[in-house]
Amino acid sequence: MALKSVTYKGHTFDISYELMNPSEKTDIVILHGWGSNKGLMKRSFSPFMKKFRHIYIDLPGFGNSTASMALTTQDVANIMELFFALLGVNKDIILGHSFGGKVALLLEPKLLVLVASAGIYTEKPLHVRGKIALFKLLKLFGLTKFRSLFVAEDAKTLTPEMYETFKTVVNEDMRKDFQNFPNKALLFWGKEDSATPLSSAQEIEQLVDDATLKVYDGDHYFFMNHAQDIAKNIENTFLNSLGK
Repeated sequence: MALKSVTYKGHTFDISYELMNPSEKTDIVILHGWGSNKGLMKRSFSPFMKKFRHIYIDLPGFGNSTASMALTTQDVANIMELFFALLGVNKDIILGHSFGGKVALLLEPKLLVLVASAGIYTEKPLHVRGKIALFKLLKLFGLTKFRSLFVAEDAKTLTPEMYETFKTVVNEDMRKDFQNFPNKALLFWGKEDSATPLSSAQEIEQLVDDATLKVYDGDHYFFMNHAQDIAKNIENTFLNSLGK
């Protein structure tokens, strides 16, 4: 594990990362999803794509990376740009799972690889909207001790900064960003994904001018069982279509 410190908006972010195949000339950056870390992505993809230099990153506030301020997805992408400049990373291929897919999209790589990506906002169910309204009412009267009853499981162990980040990023709608993406995108999805449903993938495929979708058996973490096939698709697309 290695660390690089990035200064952004007056805050210092220590970014934890790992490099593999350091002598290769083509970079693939691999970004994890919300609540995860680089270790999961490394276990899945490190045995494959030996012709690429792999850069596995803990996004700010996750794994061994720090975050001392609330962030938007654009903030995270900006921090990654600064990190890339420090490390000399080229944006040849960026693979992002779930929340990492939104970050990857904003970084505009030559080849975007979305694995069960977030970014298509859907209206919250009525019961969830009711819980949010009730919590806001209790907060108004100073009854925040009941917070744990209303917070999503994904957010209960977060620092205050990351909780504010969570509240922001779950409500972002990136349809326009998908529509404006200028390069090629590969989409990989699990049929049984309930976190980012297959309908999101189908909409992204329509929004991005040059996008290809491949669907696998499995849920939000389907890629752990299909990493080799995903890797083969990435290699073929980049090496053949982009002439590398």
